[in-house]
Amino acid sequence: MHISDGVLSFSVIVAGWAIALALNAVILWSCKCKHNMAEEIPKISIMTGAFFVASLVHVSIGPTSVHLLLNGLLGVVLGIMAFPAMLVGLTLQSFLFQHGGITTIGINNVMMGVPALLAYATFRFGYRKGINPSLLGALCGSLGIFLSGILLALMLISTGEEFREIAYVVIMAHVPVMFIEGVITGSVVTFLLKVRPELLPLDKGDMR
Repeated sequence: MHISDGVLSFSVIVAGWAIALALNAVILWSCKCKHNMAEEIPKISIMTGAFFVASLVHVSIGPTSVHLLLNGLLGVVLGIMAFPAMLVGLTLQSFLFQHGGITTIGINNVMMGVPALLAYATFRFGYRKGINPSLLGALCGSLGIFLSGILLALMLISTGEEFREIAYVVIMAHVPVMFIEGVITGSVVTFLLKVRPELLPLDKGDMR
């Protein structure tokens, strides 16, 4: 799902960088003001590493390729810090393995990071409402992939109508990935709630 250099229009790339830099700045400033980030570094590092490795293994399907993203899982576990964590992973992937373009790091961060933030918001809201955590985690895992696919399709179509058919293929190709990531995220949430619930970004008032 990574977008390579030379695919998107200049205006889309610039907009991606503007949104990515603004969101990262706001998130990092907000987290620094609220609590000691040093305590979160081990968890952030592990999840960033999981994202880095999982999304490097991809399978080609026609004009596109599919791979795990784990952006829904990162959102559920890291909360808003999932966004800057994914920026680190995307940058390393691009420079070390040429997986995704360098000029498109910003737009890739938006495409995968915004769904992660929405997955976190969905998980927290649903948990407060008493929805089964396992099912909720599965929903958030699938949601991350679904929203990323939609954003990618919109970016391709905004660049040119010739990308419309490819956009449809991208969405359909990632349907199986949605189910796989749903199972993974649901399983991780169930495990963490049993052994280390404090690892989830929930306030004390959220915990049951």
